[in-house]
Amino acid sequence: MAESIKDKVAIIGTGCAKFGERWDAGFADLVIEAANEALADAKVELNDIDAGWVASMWQCTGATLALPLKMQFKPVSRIENACASAIDALRNAAFSVAAGVYDLVLVVGVEKLKDMGEGGLPPGGMPSAHTVYEADFTAPGTFALAATRYFSKYGLTPAEGKKMLGMISVKSHHNGARNPKAHLRMEVTLEKAMNAPIIAWPLGLFDCCGVTDGAAAAVICRKEDARKFRDDYALIKGFGLSIGPGMGAVRTDYDYTIWQETVYAAEQAYKDAGIKNPREELSQIEVHDCFTIAELIAVESLGICERGHAKEDIESGAWTQEGEIPVNLSGGLKSFGHPIGASGVREVAEVVRQLQGRADDPSRQLKNPKMGLVHNQGGVPGKFMAGIAIIGLPG
Repeated sequence: MAESIKDKVAIIGTGCAKFGERWDAGFADLVIEAANEALADAKVELNDIDAGWVASMWQCTGATLALPLKMQFKPVSRIENACASAIDALRNAAFSVAAGVYDLVLVVGVEKLKDMGEGGLPPGGMPSAHTVYEADFTAPGTFALAATRYFSKYGLTPAEGKKMLGMISVKSHHNGARNPKAHLRMEVTLEKAMNAPIIAWPLGLFDCCGVTDGAAAAVICRKEDARKFRDDYALIKGFGLSIGPGMGAVRTDYDYTIWQETVYAAEQAYKDAGIKNPREELSQIEVHDCFTIAELIAVESLGICERGHAKEDIESGAWTQEGEIPVNLSGGLKSFGHPIGASGVREVAEVVRQLQGRADDPSRQLKNPKMGLVHNQGGVPGKFMAGIAIIGLPG
């Protein structure tokens, strides 16, 4: 009979490279920067690590991790599942630990996007020489369709919709401005967000995440071994992974306003963790906000907010640090940055540090957090995969 992963695996160390336009570093440097921080945080040596998992959309094979760290013939697996790669890597690594195959495992996510010669993710997932794309064949184009459909379905005027999305951006940049390792560390006013150059209407410049280099890492072990390394460890409470059939890409009735893959992944993770009311039981959530509309629909798809009612939450400040359910306290992909393979582990590191009371900036620290959720979603509306991890304190 299948068992839950709940409380079987502990996270004992986390690390994160500085995100941004890292012209000073190659992908190997980013791996070393994040991994060394995680190893030091766990108080272990690289020789203590039994195996590794690495998440990257563009760097192939386990050599992405093994070569920079000189891991001396140890097993390393590379996972690629679009933007959900890092959660999937952590999931696979955690299963190996829970099964008793390995004692200590290192998980790293890394991407070096600024060196690709593209202004953003290319259509079809591969670099190309094209400079003009069809509107519905780019990430901004497809998420713009989600925004306009949402406005229409829930009776929002263009001005109301733009303001709602602008408020999300203002909140995310406020959080990211206080995060020392974030890419875009700047406050943004609502006026600036709403009047920014349009990328794909209604999405403007400040509705879209940037192209970022970065890496993040975590060290995991079995729960019963965690106190050998630290007292303030965090536990994996649940995982969810859902791959959609892709029919939304061809169905004319696909309405873009709910991510079904996230709905199903959340059901799996909540069942694992024993969560009945996520809004009340979770202390924070880090969601995949590649665009402001993506944050909104993700929160509704996770069951944190009733569908069509995000506007009330946003206007009341429910998603701010002081609000009922903080969303993307790190700054999210929007402000912290989105190196595809690194984002999920980076979000996990944010939740773990919050649970330990060790936010980089004391002004960002939540009061008495108990459990957090990490969400990543890959692909484009209609052709998605979603990964979720729930991390909490012992007990």
